[in-house]
Amino acid sequence: MIEFKGVYKTYDTGIEALKDVNIHIDKGEFVFIVGASGAGKSTFLKLIMREEVPTAGEVIINDFRLSKLKRRQIPYLRRTMGIVFQDFRLINKMTVFDNVAFAMRVTGASSREVRKRVPYILGLVGLQNKARSFPLELSGGEQQRVGLARALVNNPSLIIADEPTGNIDPELSYEIVELLNEINRRGTTILMVTHEHDLVKQFDRRVIEIRDGCVISDSLNKEGGHEIQ
Repeated sequence: MIEFKGVYKTYDTGIEALKDVNIHIDKGEFVFIVGASGAGKSTFLKLIMREEVPTAGEVIINDFRLSKLKRRQIPYLRRTMGIVFQDFRLINKMTVFDNVAFAMRVTGASSREVRKRVPYILGLVGLQNKARSFPLELSGGEQQRVGLARALVNNPSLIIADEPTGNIDPELSYEIVELLNEINRRGTTILMVTHEHDLVKQFDRRVIEIRDGCVISDSLNKEGGHEIQ
């Protein structure tokens, strides 16, 4: 669950990145966040991940009230979410298996748990035959699937996909979103940030548009869809 209540974010430079943002996203939803560069999307994500704190208002993520979150509690918040990055952020010297396993090992998972979980997740994203390959031996779409597997491996309740199709061919973009759809159907909340409006139009999902730090629309993305707010 994601909730923003009257959230403002003003940086020390005086830039007003977010202004009176009020959003409620239920567990199990799939939501696109759209907007041009500089609209406030990155700040929105930074607040969710507790990389920044709001100037005013309240942010609640997966039952964590972020304004009252102690520094030592931040890792526990972040373990409830998986992040998929635009630039993949894979470790080129590690195999596909070890890139995904690394996310488990840093949380203290046992070798037995890793050996059981990683092949299952690689199968889920269609990479069961690439476990021993290295990232640079893969296509961009395959590298992004590894990134998605890494985000999924610790079974988070929320997946944040930050421009996940930005560095892959357009024909593969639909495939990545379809994969996110399948993960969502299994119960995981999906929050996908993108500027690709044409891609978003292909899916019947809720779309929140941010412009100049304000939410200007929040609606179901289908013909005859109704406004959420």
